[in-house]
Amino acid sequence: MLPLRDQLPTRRVPLVNYLLIALNLLGFFWMRSVISAGIPPDRLLFAWGLVPGTLLAEPEDTWWTVFSSMFLHDPTGWAHLGGNMLFLWIFGDNVEDALGSLRYAAFYVLSGIAAAGAQILIDPGSTIPMVGASGAISGVLAAYGSLYPRSPITVLNPIPLLWLIFGLFLEFPAWLVILEYFVVNLLNGLGSIGMRSGGVAFFAHLGGFVAGLILIRLFMVGRAPREYERWHKWRSPPRRAARPGRRVDPWDPERRRDPWGY
Repeated sequence: MLPLRDQLPTRRVPLVNYLLIALNLLGFFWMRSVISAGIPPDRLLFAWGLVPGTLLAEPEDTWWTVFSSMFLHDPTGWAHLGGNMLFLWIFGDNVEDALGSLRYAAFYVLSGIAAAGAQILIDPGSTIPMVGASGAISGVLAAYGSLYPRSPITVLNPIPLLWLIFGLFLEFPAWLVILEYFVVNLLNGLGSIGMRSGGVAFFAHLGGFVAGLILIRLFMVGRAPREYERWHKWRSPPRRAARPGRRVDPWDPERRRDPWGY
């Protein structure tokens, strides 16, 4: 399922999330400009990407690639960057809203470090460079799913034959969309064990996701959970009597409890 948007507005401008998106875009266009100047893509990836075998052999010279690799993407196409930035745009702002800007920045970086560590642990001798924000963003997805599990997420209907019946867009709870992301990466990761060719670093995604599940509990210490609109399983939201001249809002944040018991 390809998520397109959520319905949870932020209470403040997500400056760090915007900055992360900007840094990833700048990194991508910088790599493309360098390639257009005649530098081979492989040379660029080996220089700035995380190469597990090289990092373990020469940690004092290559430790910084753990961080540089988080903000770089495959410069030969748009799909890698586009998918990651879409997920970060949809889910990152609300996680920052819950944590605050400084905590969110630390959470993102630590999730990315954990993602790199997971990939290194699985294949420590790999000489394939790893780039991409997917590991850190996986941590963001885990955090969103923990904080807002029943937040409605609009996704693209993945079965074209059903577009005439259900329409082009569907709505599911966040936990289902994010669980599907985790399961797909888990199955693909298990299937990739032993393969030496390049491709998607599935275990980096899984490592970032697990780190996000753990870190969000630590980073939310001292911060109150937020009320949010729940997905109501295709039922009409509960209605209540309106005051004269007042529009009915079944998800008014002033309500004392969720009438569906969630």
